[in-house]
Amino acid sequence: MTSLRIAVVGDRSPGVRAHTRVPLLLEALRERDGVALDAYWIPTTDARDLDAFDGIWVVPGSPYLSESGAVEAARTAREHGIPFLGTCGGFQHMLLEYARNVCGLDVAHAENTPEAGDGADFLLMPLRCSLAGHEAMVRLAPGSLIEQIMGTPVTVESYNCSYGLNERYERVLTEHGLVFSGHAGDDGTVRVAELPGHPFFLGTLFQPELAGDGSRPHPVLSAFAAAVAARASAATRTPAAASH
Repeated sequence: MTSLRIAVVGDRSPGVRAHTRVPLLLEALRERDGVALDAYWIPTTDARDLDAFDGIWVVPGSPYLSESGAVEAARTAREHGIPFLGTCGGFQHMLLEYARNVCGLDVAHAENTPEAGDGADFLLMPLRCSLAGHEAMVRLAPGSLIEQIMGTPVTVESYNCSYGLNERYERVLTEHGLVFSGHAGDDGTVRVAELPGHPFFLGTLFQPELAGDGSRPHPVLSAFAAAVAARASAATRTPAAASH
């Protein structure tokens, strides 16, 4: 079984429940899906030169020690076609990267910057109601990547967050190619984003790490692992093999 190198970007802490689940989930992926992911934990302060990894996963645990490190991880994955998964804080910083580097917006994250200075505005704002410790319904867009992964138009997922997308920016991000493919079942606010044309570029405000007891990988994690394996396999194919 080939071992695939992924960068798990986040400031690892035993106090973050999602972090304690990661080793269990990696083992579940190996045993149940036959995909061995060799995880390298990368603090956000060291999240540079990640383009040699087969996959990049920005895990929960914000506020991160380095906002720029989390943003850089998402940028590297997007620009180099590396499978990317952003969960909770990773989802938020994936949006921040896209807004700044693709849309050219001068925006900030309210959790990281108490006051947006120099004319910046908040892309990520406190949710109207905190989702910390809650489960909630998510409606998935028909035909989207997330809907194909889940195999259903509606899912109930676990959260531990208090920040989400400022709705005023949903349109401009969409106009620049990002697809918001999951929305809250109650108020329609954004819960999932993906980038068509990329091998795998997906962010969820919910935390798939918290599903079940950790013995079975969430479909989102299985799909990410499969994308990592597919990219690594394509990269190692010889020209002769590719011609057949």
